[in-house]
Amino acid sequence: MLLIVAWYTAACQEYSNTKNMNTKETSQSNNPLLCDPQTGSCEVDYHIENDSASNHEVQLTEQQLKIIYFTDPICSSCWGIEPQLKRLKLEYGEQLDITYRMGGLLPDWSYNSGGISKPSDVAHHWDEVSAYYDMPIDGDVWLEDPLDSSYPPSITFKAAQLQSSKKALLFLRAIREMVFLKKVNISKQEHLLTAAKSVGLDEKQLQKDILGKALLLFQEDLELARKYGVRGFPTLIFINKSGVQEMIFGAKAYTDYEAAVQKALPTIVKNTYDKDWETLFSKFKSLTAREFSELSETPRAQAEQVLNTLTQKGFLLKFSTKNGSIWTKQ
Repeated sequence: MLLIVAWYTAACQEYSNTKNMNTKETSQSNNPLLCDPQTGSCEVDYHIENDSASNHEVQLTEQQLKIIYFTDPICSSCWGIEPQLKRLKLEYGEQLDITYRMGGLLPDWSYNSGGISKPSDVAHHWDEVSAYYDMPIDGDVWLEDPLDSSYPPSITFKAAQLQSSKKALLFLRAIREMVFLKKVNISKQEHLLTAAKSVGLDEKQLQKDILGKALLLFQEDLELARKYGVRGFPTLIFINKSGVQEMIFGAKAYTDYEAAVQKALPTIVKNTYDKDWETLFSKFKSLTAREFSELSETPRAQAEQVLNTLTQKGFLLKFSTKNGSIWTKQ
């Protein structure tokens, strides 16, 4: 318990300091939690630095493409593009070097704009966004156990990356399912540690890195976002070996992301993959109906019928929210 209290106190102080670097110039007309379905983004106003981010070294082979993905654990629009990202990874695999960067969506509740000035204001907005993206999001977390910041889960993700990039992505998925579907406050250390344990991360090392290297890495992510001119999440930057860049801002259709990949690296090879449910659930621990539809190329209504039938037969487990469900393999 003392470790948890110490972590939370130190992290809160540090993200408050980081916030001063990150958001003191933020426009009050732009509330980061008011994600716009039309643009497909949760927008922020970074102060753009004069120096360019294009000088960051990109170590790639001729057949590789780097993707820098700026996101945040509580970014609803980022949750909305999970189906597209999964498909991109399946179809282009090792040819893509995807780096996840945290954006610092919610430093604290100093925002007061766009009709959102307190946690309870987010609840209805999240329910609307859920329907728009066809991804299950239960906004009641903002009524029952609201988050005070997205910085603690962001910093913990950076700590997870220090141990394993693969486990870090599993951790990010776990905490997103916690907050979007299970109404769990992922700004609390106890829930972050539960998620870390579930994906096999070393909890003691995680706590150590949270107070050290992970804080610095998170600050580097915020700085890099400013240098690239990132104005919201999700933002994906596609960079080839020659340094040529293509940026996609906001949630888009799969074809838009694929077009960016092929434009940046015309010689890239599209892979085929098995689209049956057993193969997909062997690659991904959990899938929503929207994700299964995208990956299996099954019409959306039919995809949910398939998943429900598999549940009735005992092959899958179904977890339901008021705004949709998610399935895992038995």
